[in-house]
Amino acid sequence: MTPRAAGLASRVVRWQRQHGRHDLPWQQGRDPYSVWLSEIMLQQTQVSTVKAYYARFLERFPDLQSLAAANEDEVLALWSGLGYYSRARRLHQCARVIAEHHGGVFPGTAAELMTLPGIGRSTAAAIASFCFQERVAILDGNVKRVLTRVLGFAEDLAQPRNERALWREAEALLPR
Repeated sequence: MTPRAAGLASRVVRWQRQHGRHDLPWQQGRDPYSVWLSEIMLQQTQVSTVKAYYARFLERFPDLQSLAAANEDEVLALWSGLGYYSRARRLHQCARVIAEHHGGVFPGTAAELMTLPGIGRSTAAAIASFCFQERVAILDGNVKRVLTRVLGFAEDLAQPRNERALWREAEALLPR
């Protein structure tokens, strides 16, 4: 690990232990279904909003099989009010693909997860890292904000080449 990475990692961990949230329902285990559901729900949506939806969704669809077996209208009705309904459609589609083509078991690597509908690089990384202990950078909105500030990265992330450059920076910071 580079000195820069060691210093940054220890500072972030220390800050999270002091100031971070430790009571979010999706932090209680390392089940890929729960992590995946929370990652999709948290896209463009505040934690305070997601908490209630997450609980209701898990009550109705406690596992991948129950979500895969549901009809889309039922999934959309439960998602109602959370917005960005394409997320719900892709969530349902992805559940069906995992059930039908992966025996109901989530693939264990970020690369495999990214082949599934609605799972992009950051969501795949979160699932692979949290659930399967793969060493992979996670670059969601919050991590982007921290990294750009800490690294002094002032480039426009709307430009794909700049986004790729920030991913490379994040990967370089991973412990080896």
